[in-house]
Amino acid sequence: MYRPTAFQEDNVDKLIAFMRANSFATLVSIIDGVPYASHVPLVIAMQGDALKLIGHLAKQNPQSQVLGNELLAIFTGAHAYISPTLYERYESVPTWNYIAVHAYGIPKVIMLNESPESMNQMINEMIDTYEADYKSHWHSLSDGFREGMMNGIVGFEITVTRLEGKYKLSQNRSQVEQHNVSSMLLQSSDMAARAVGAEMKQNLEANEY
Repeated sequence: MYRPTAFQEDNVDKLIAFMRANSFATLVSIIDGVPYASHVPLVIAMQGDALKLIGHLAKQNPQSQVLGNELLAIFTGAHAYISPTLYERYESVPTWNYIAVHAYGIPKVIMLNESPESMNQMINEMIDTYEADYKSHWHSLSDGFREGMMNGIVGFEITVTRLEGKYKLSQNRSQVEQHNVSSMLLQSSDMAARAVGAEMKQNLEANEY
């Protein structure tokens, strides 16, 4: 990811918190020399010092057949257009503010017929993360139904080997301009714009002390 120095964010705890808050990720692999992407919810977990991304793909998804290769998971949040009229200098250009995190790693494949314990653990972690109250319902289903569902997916656990964060929040502009942009976004009728404004305000306040 292109990360000018002003926008680099390398605080791992901050990046993990962002990933958990925006855990519906885009998974990118290369299949026959061509980029291929899937959009999936992930569980973000720390196991000792290792950051893990846990999830699954449909077995019919071509991407599930190349999980032995390095994969990129992209996490994105709110984004907003920034008008050049908010800058002090008249000759300025429009831009876009946003936050993105890229995580790289090689997945460990989880198949029901090879490791039923790991498959069950992956399913339980997904349920615990996204709908804990559903767990009793899931386990009350017939064995045949649950096995049919789990036979139709390929689970994975990615140990993250590289993590890149980009917080593009006008840090390359003056304090006055950053406050102008943040204030304008916070007054927007667009929820995503207000979220970016809040991130900018938090970032400004953190750097003022």
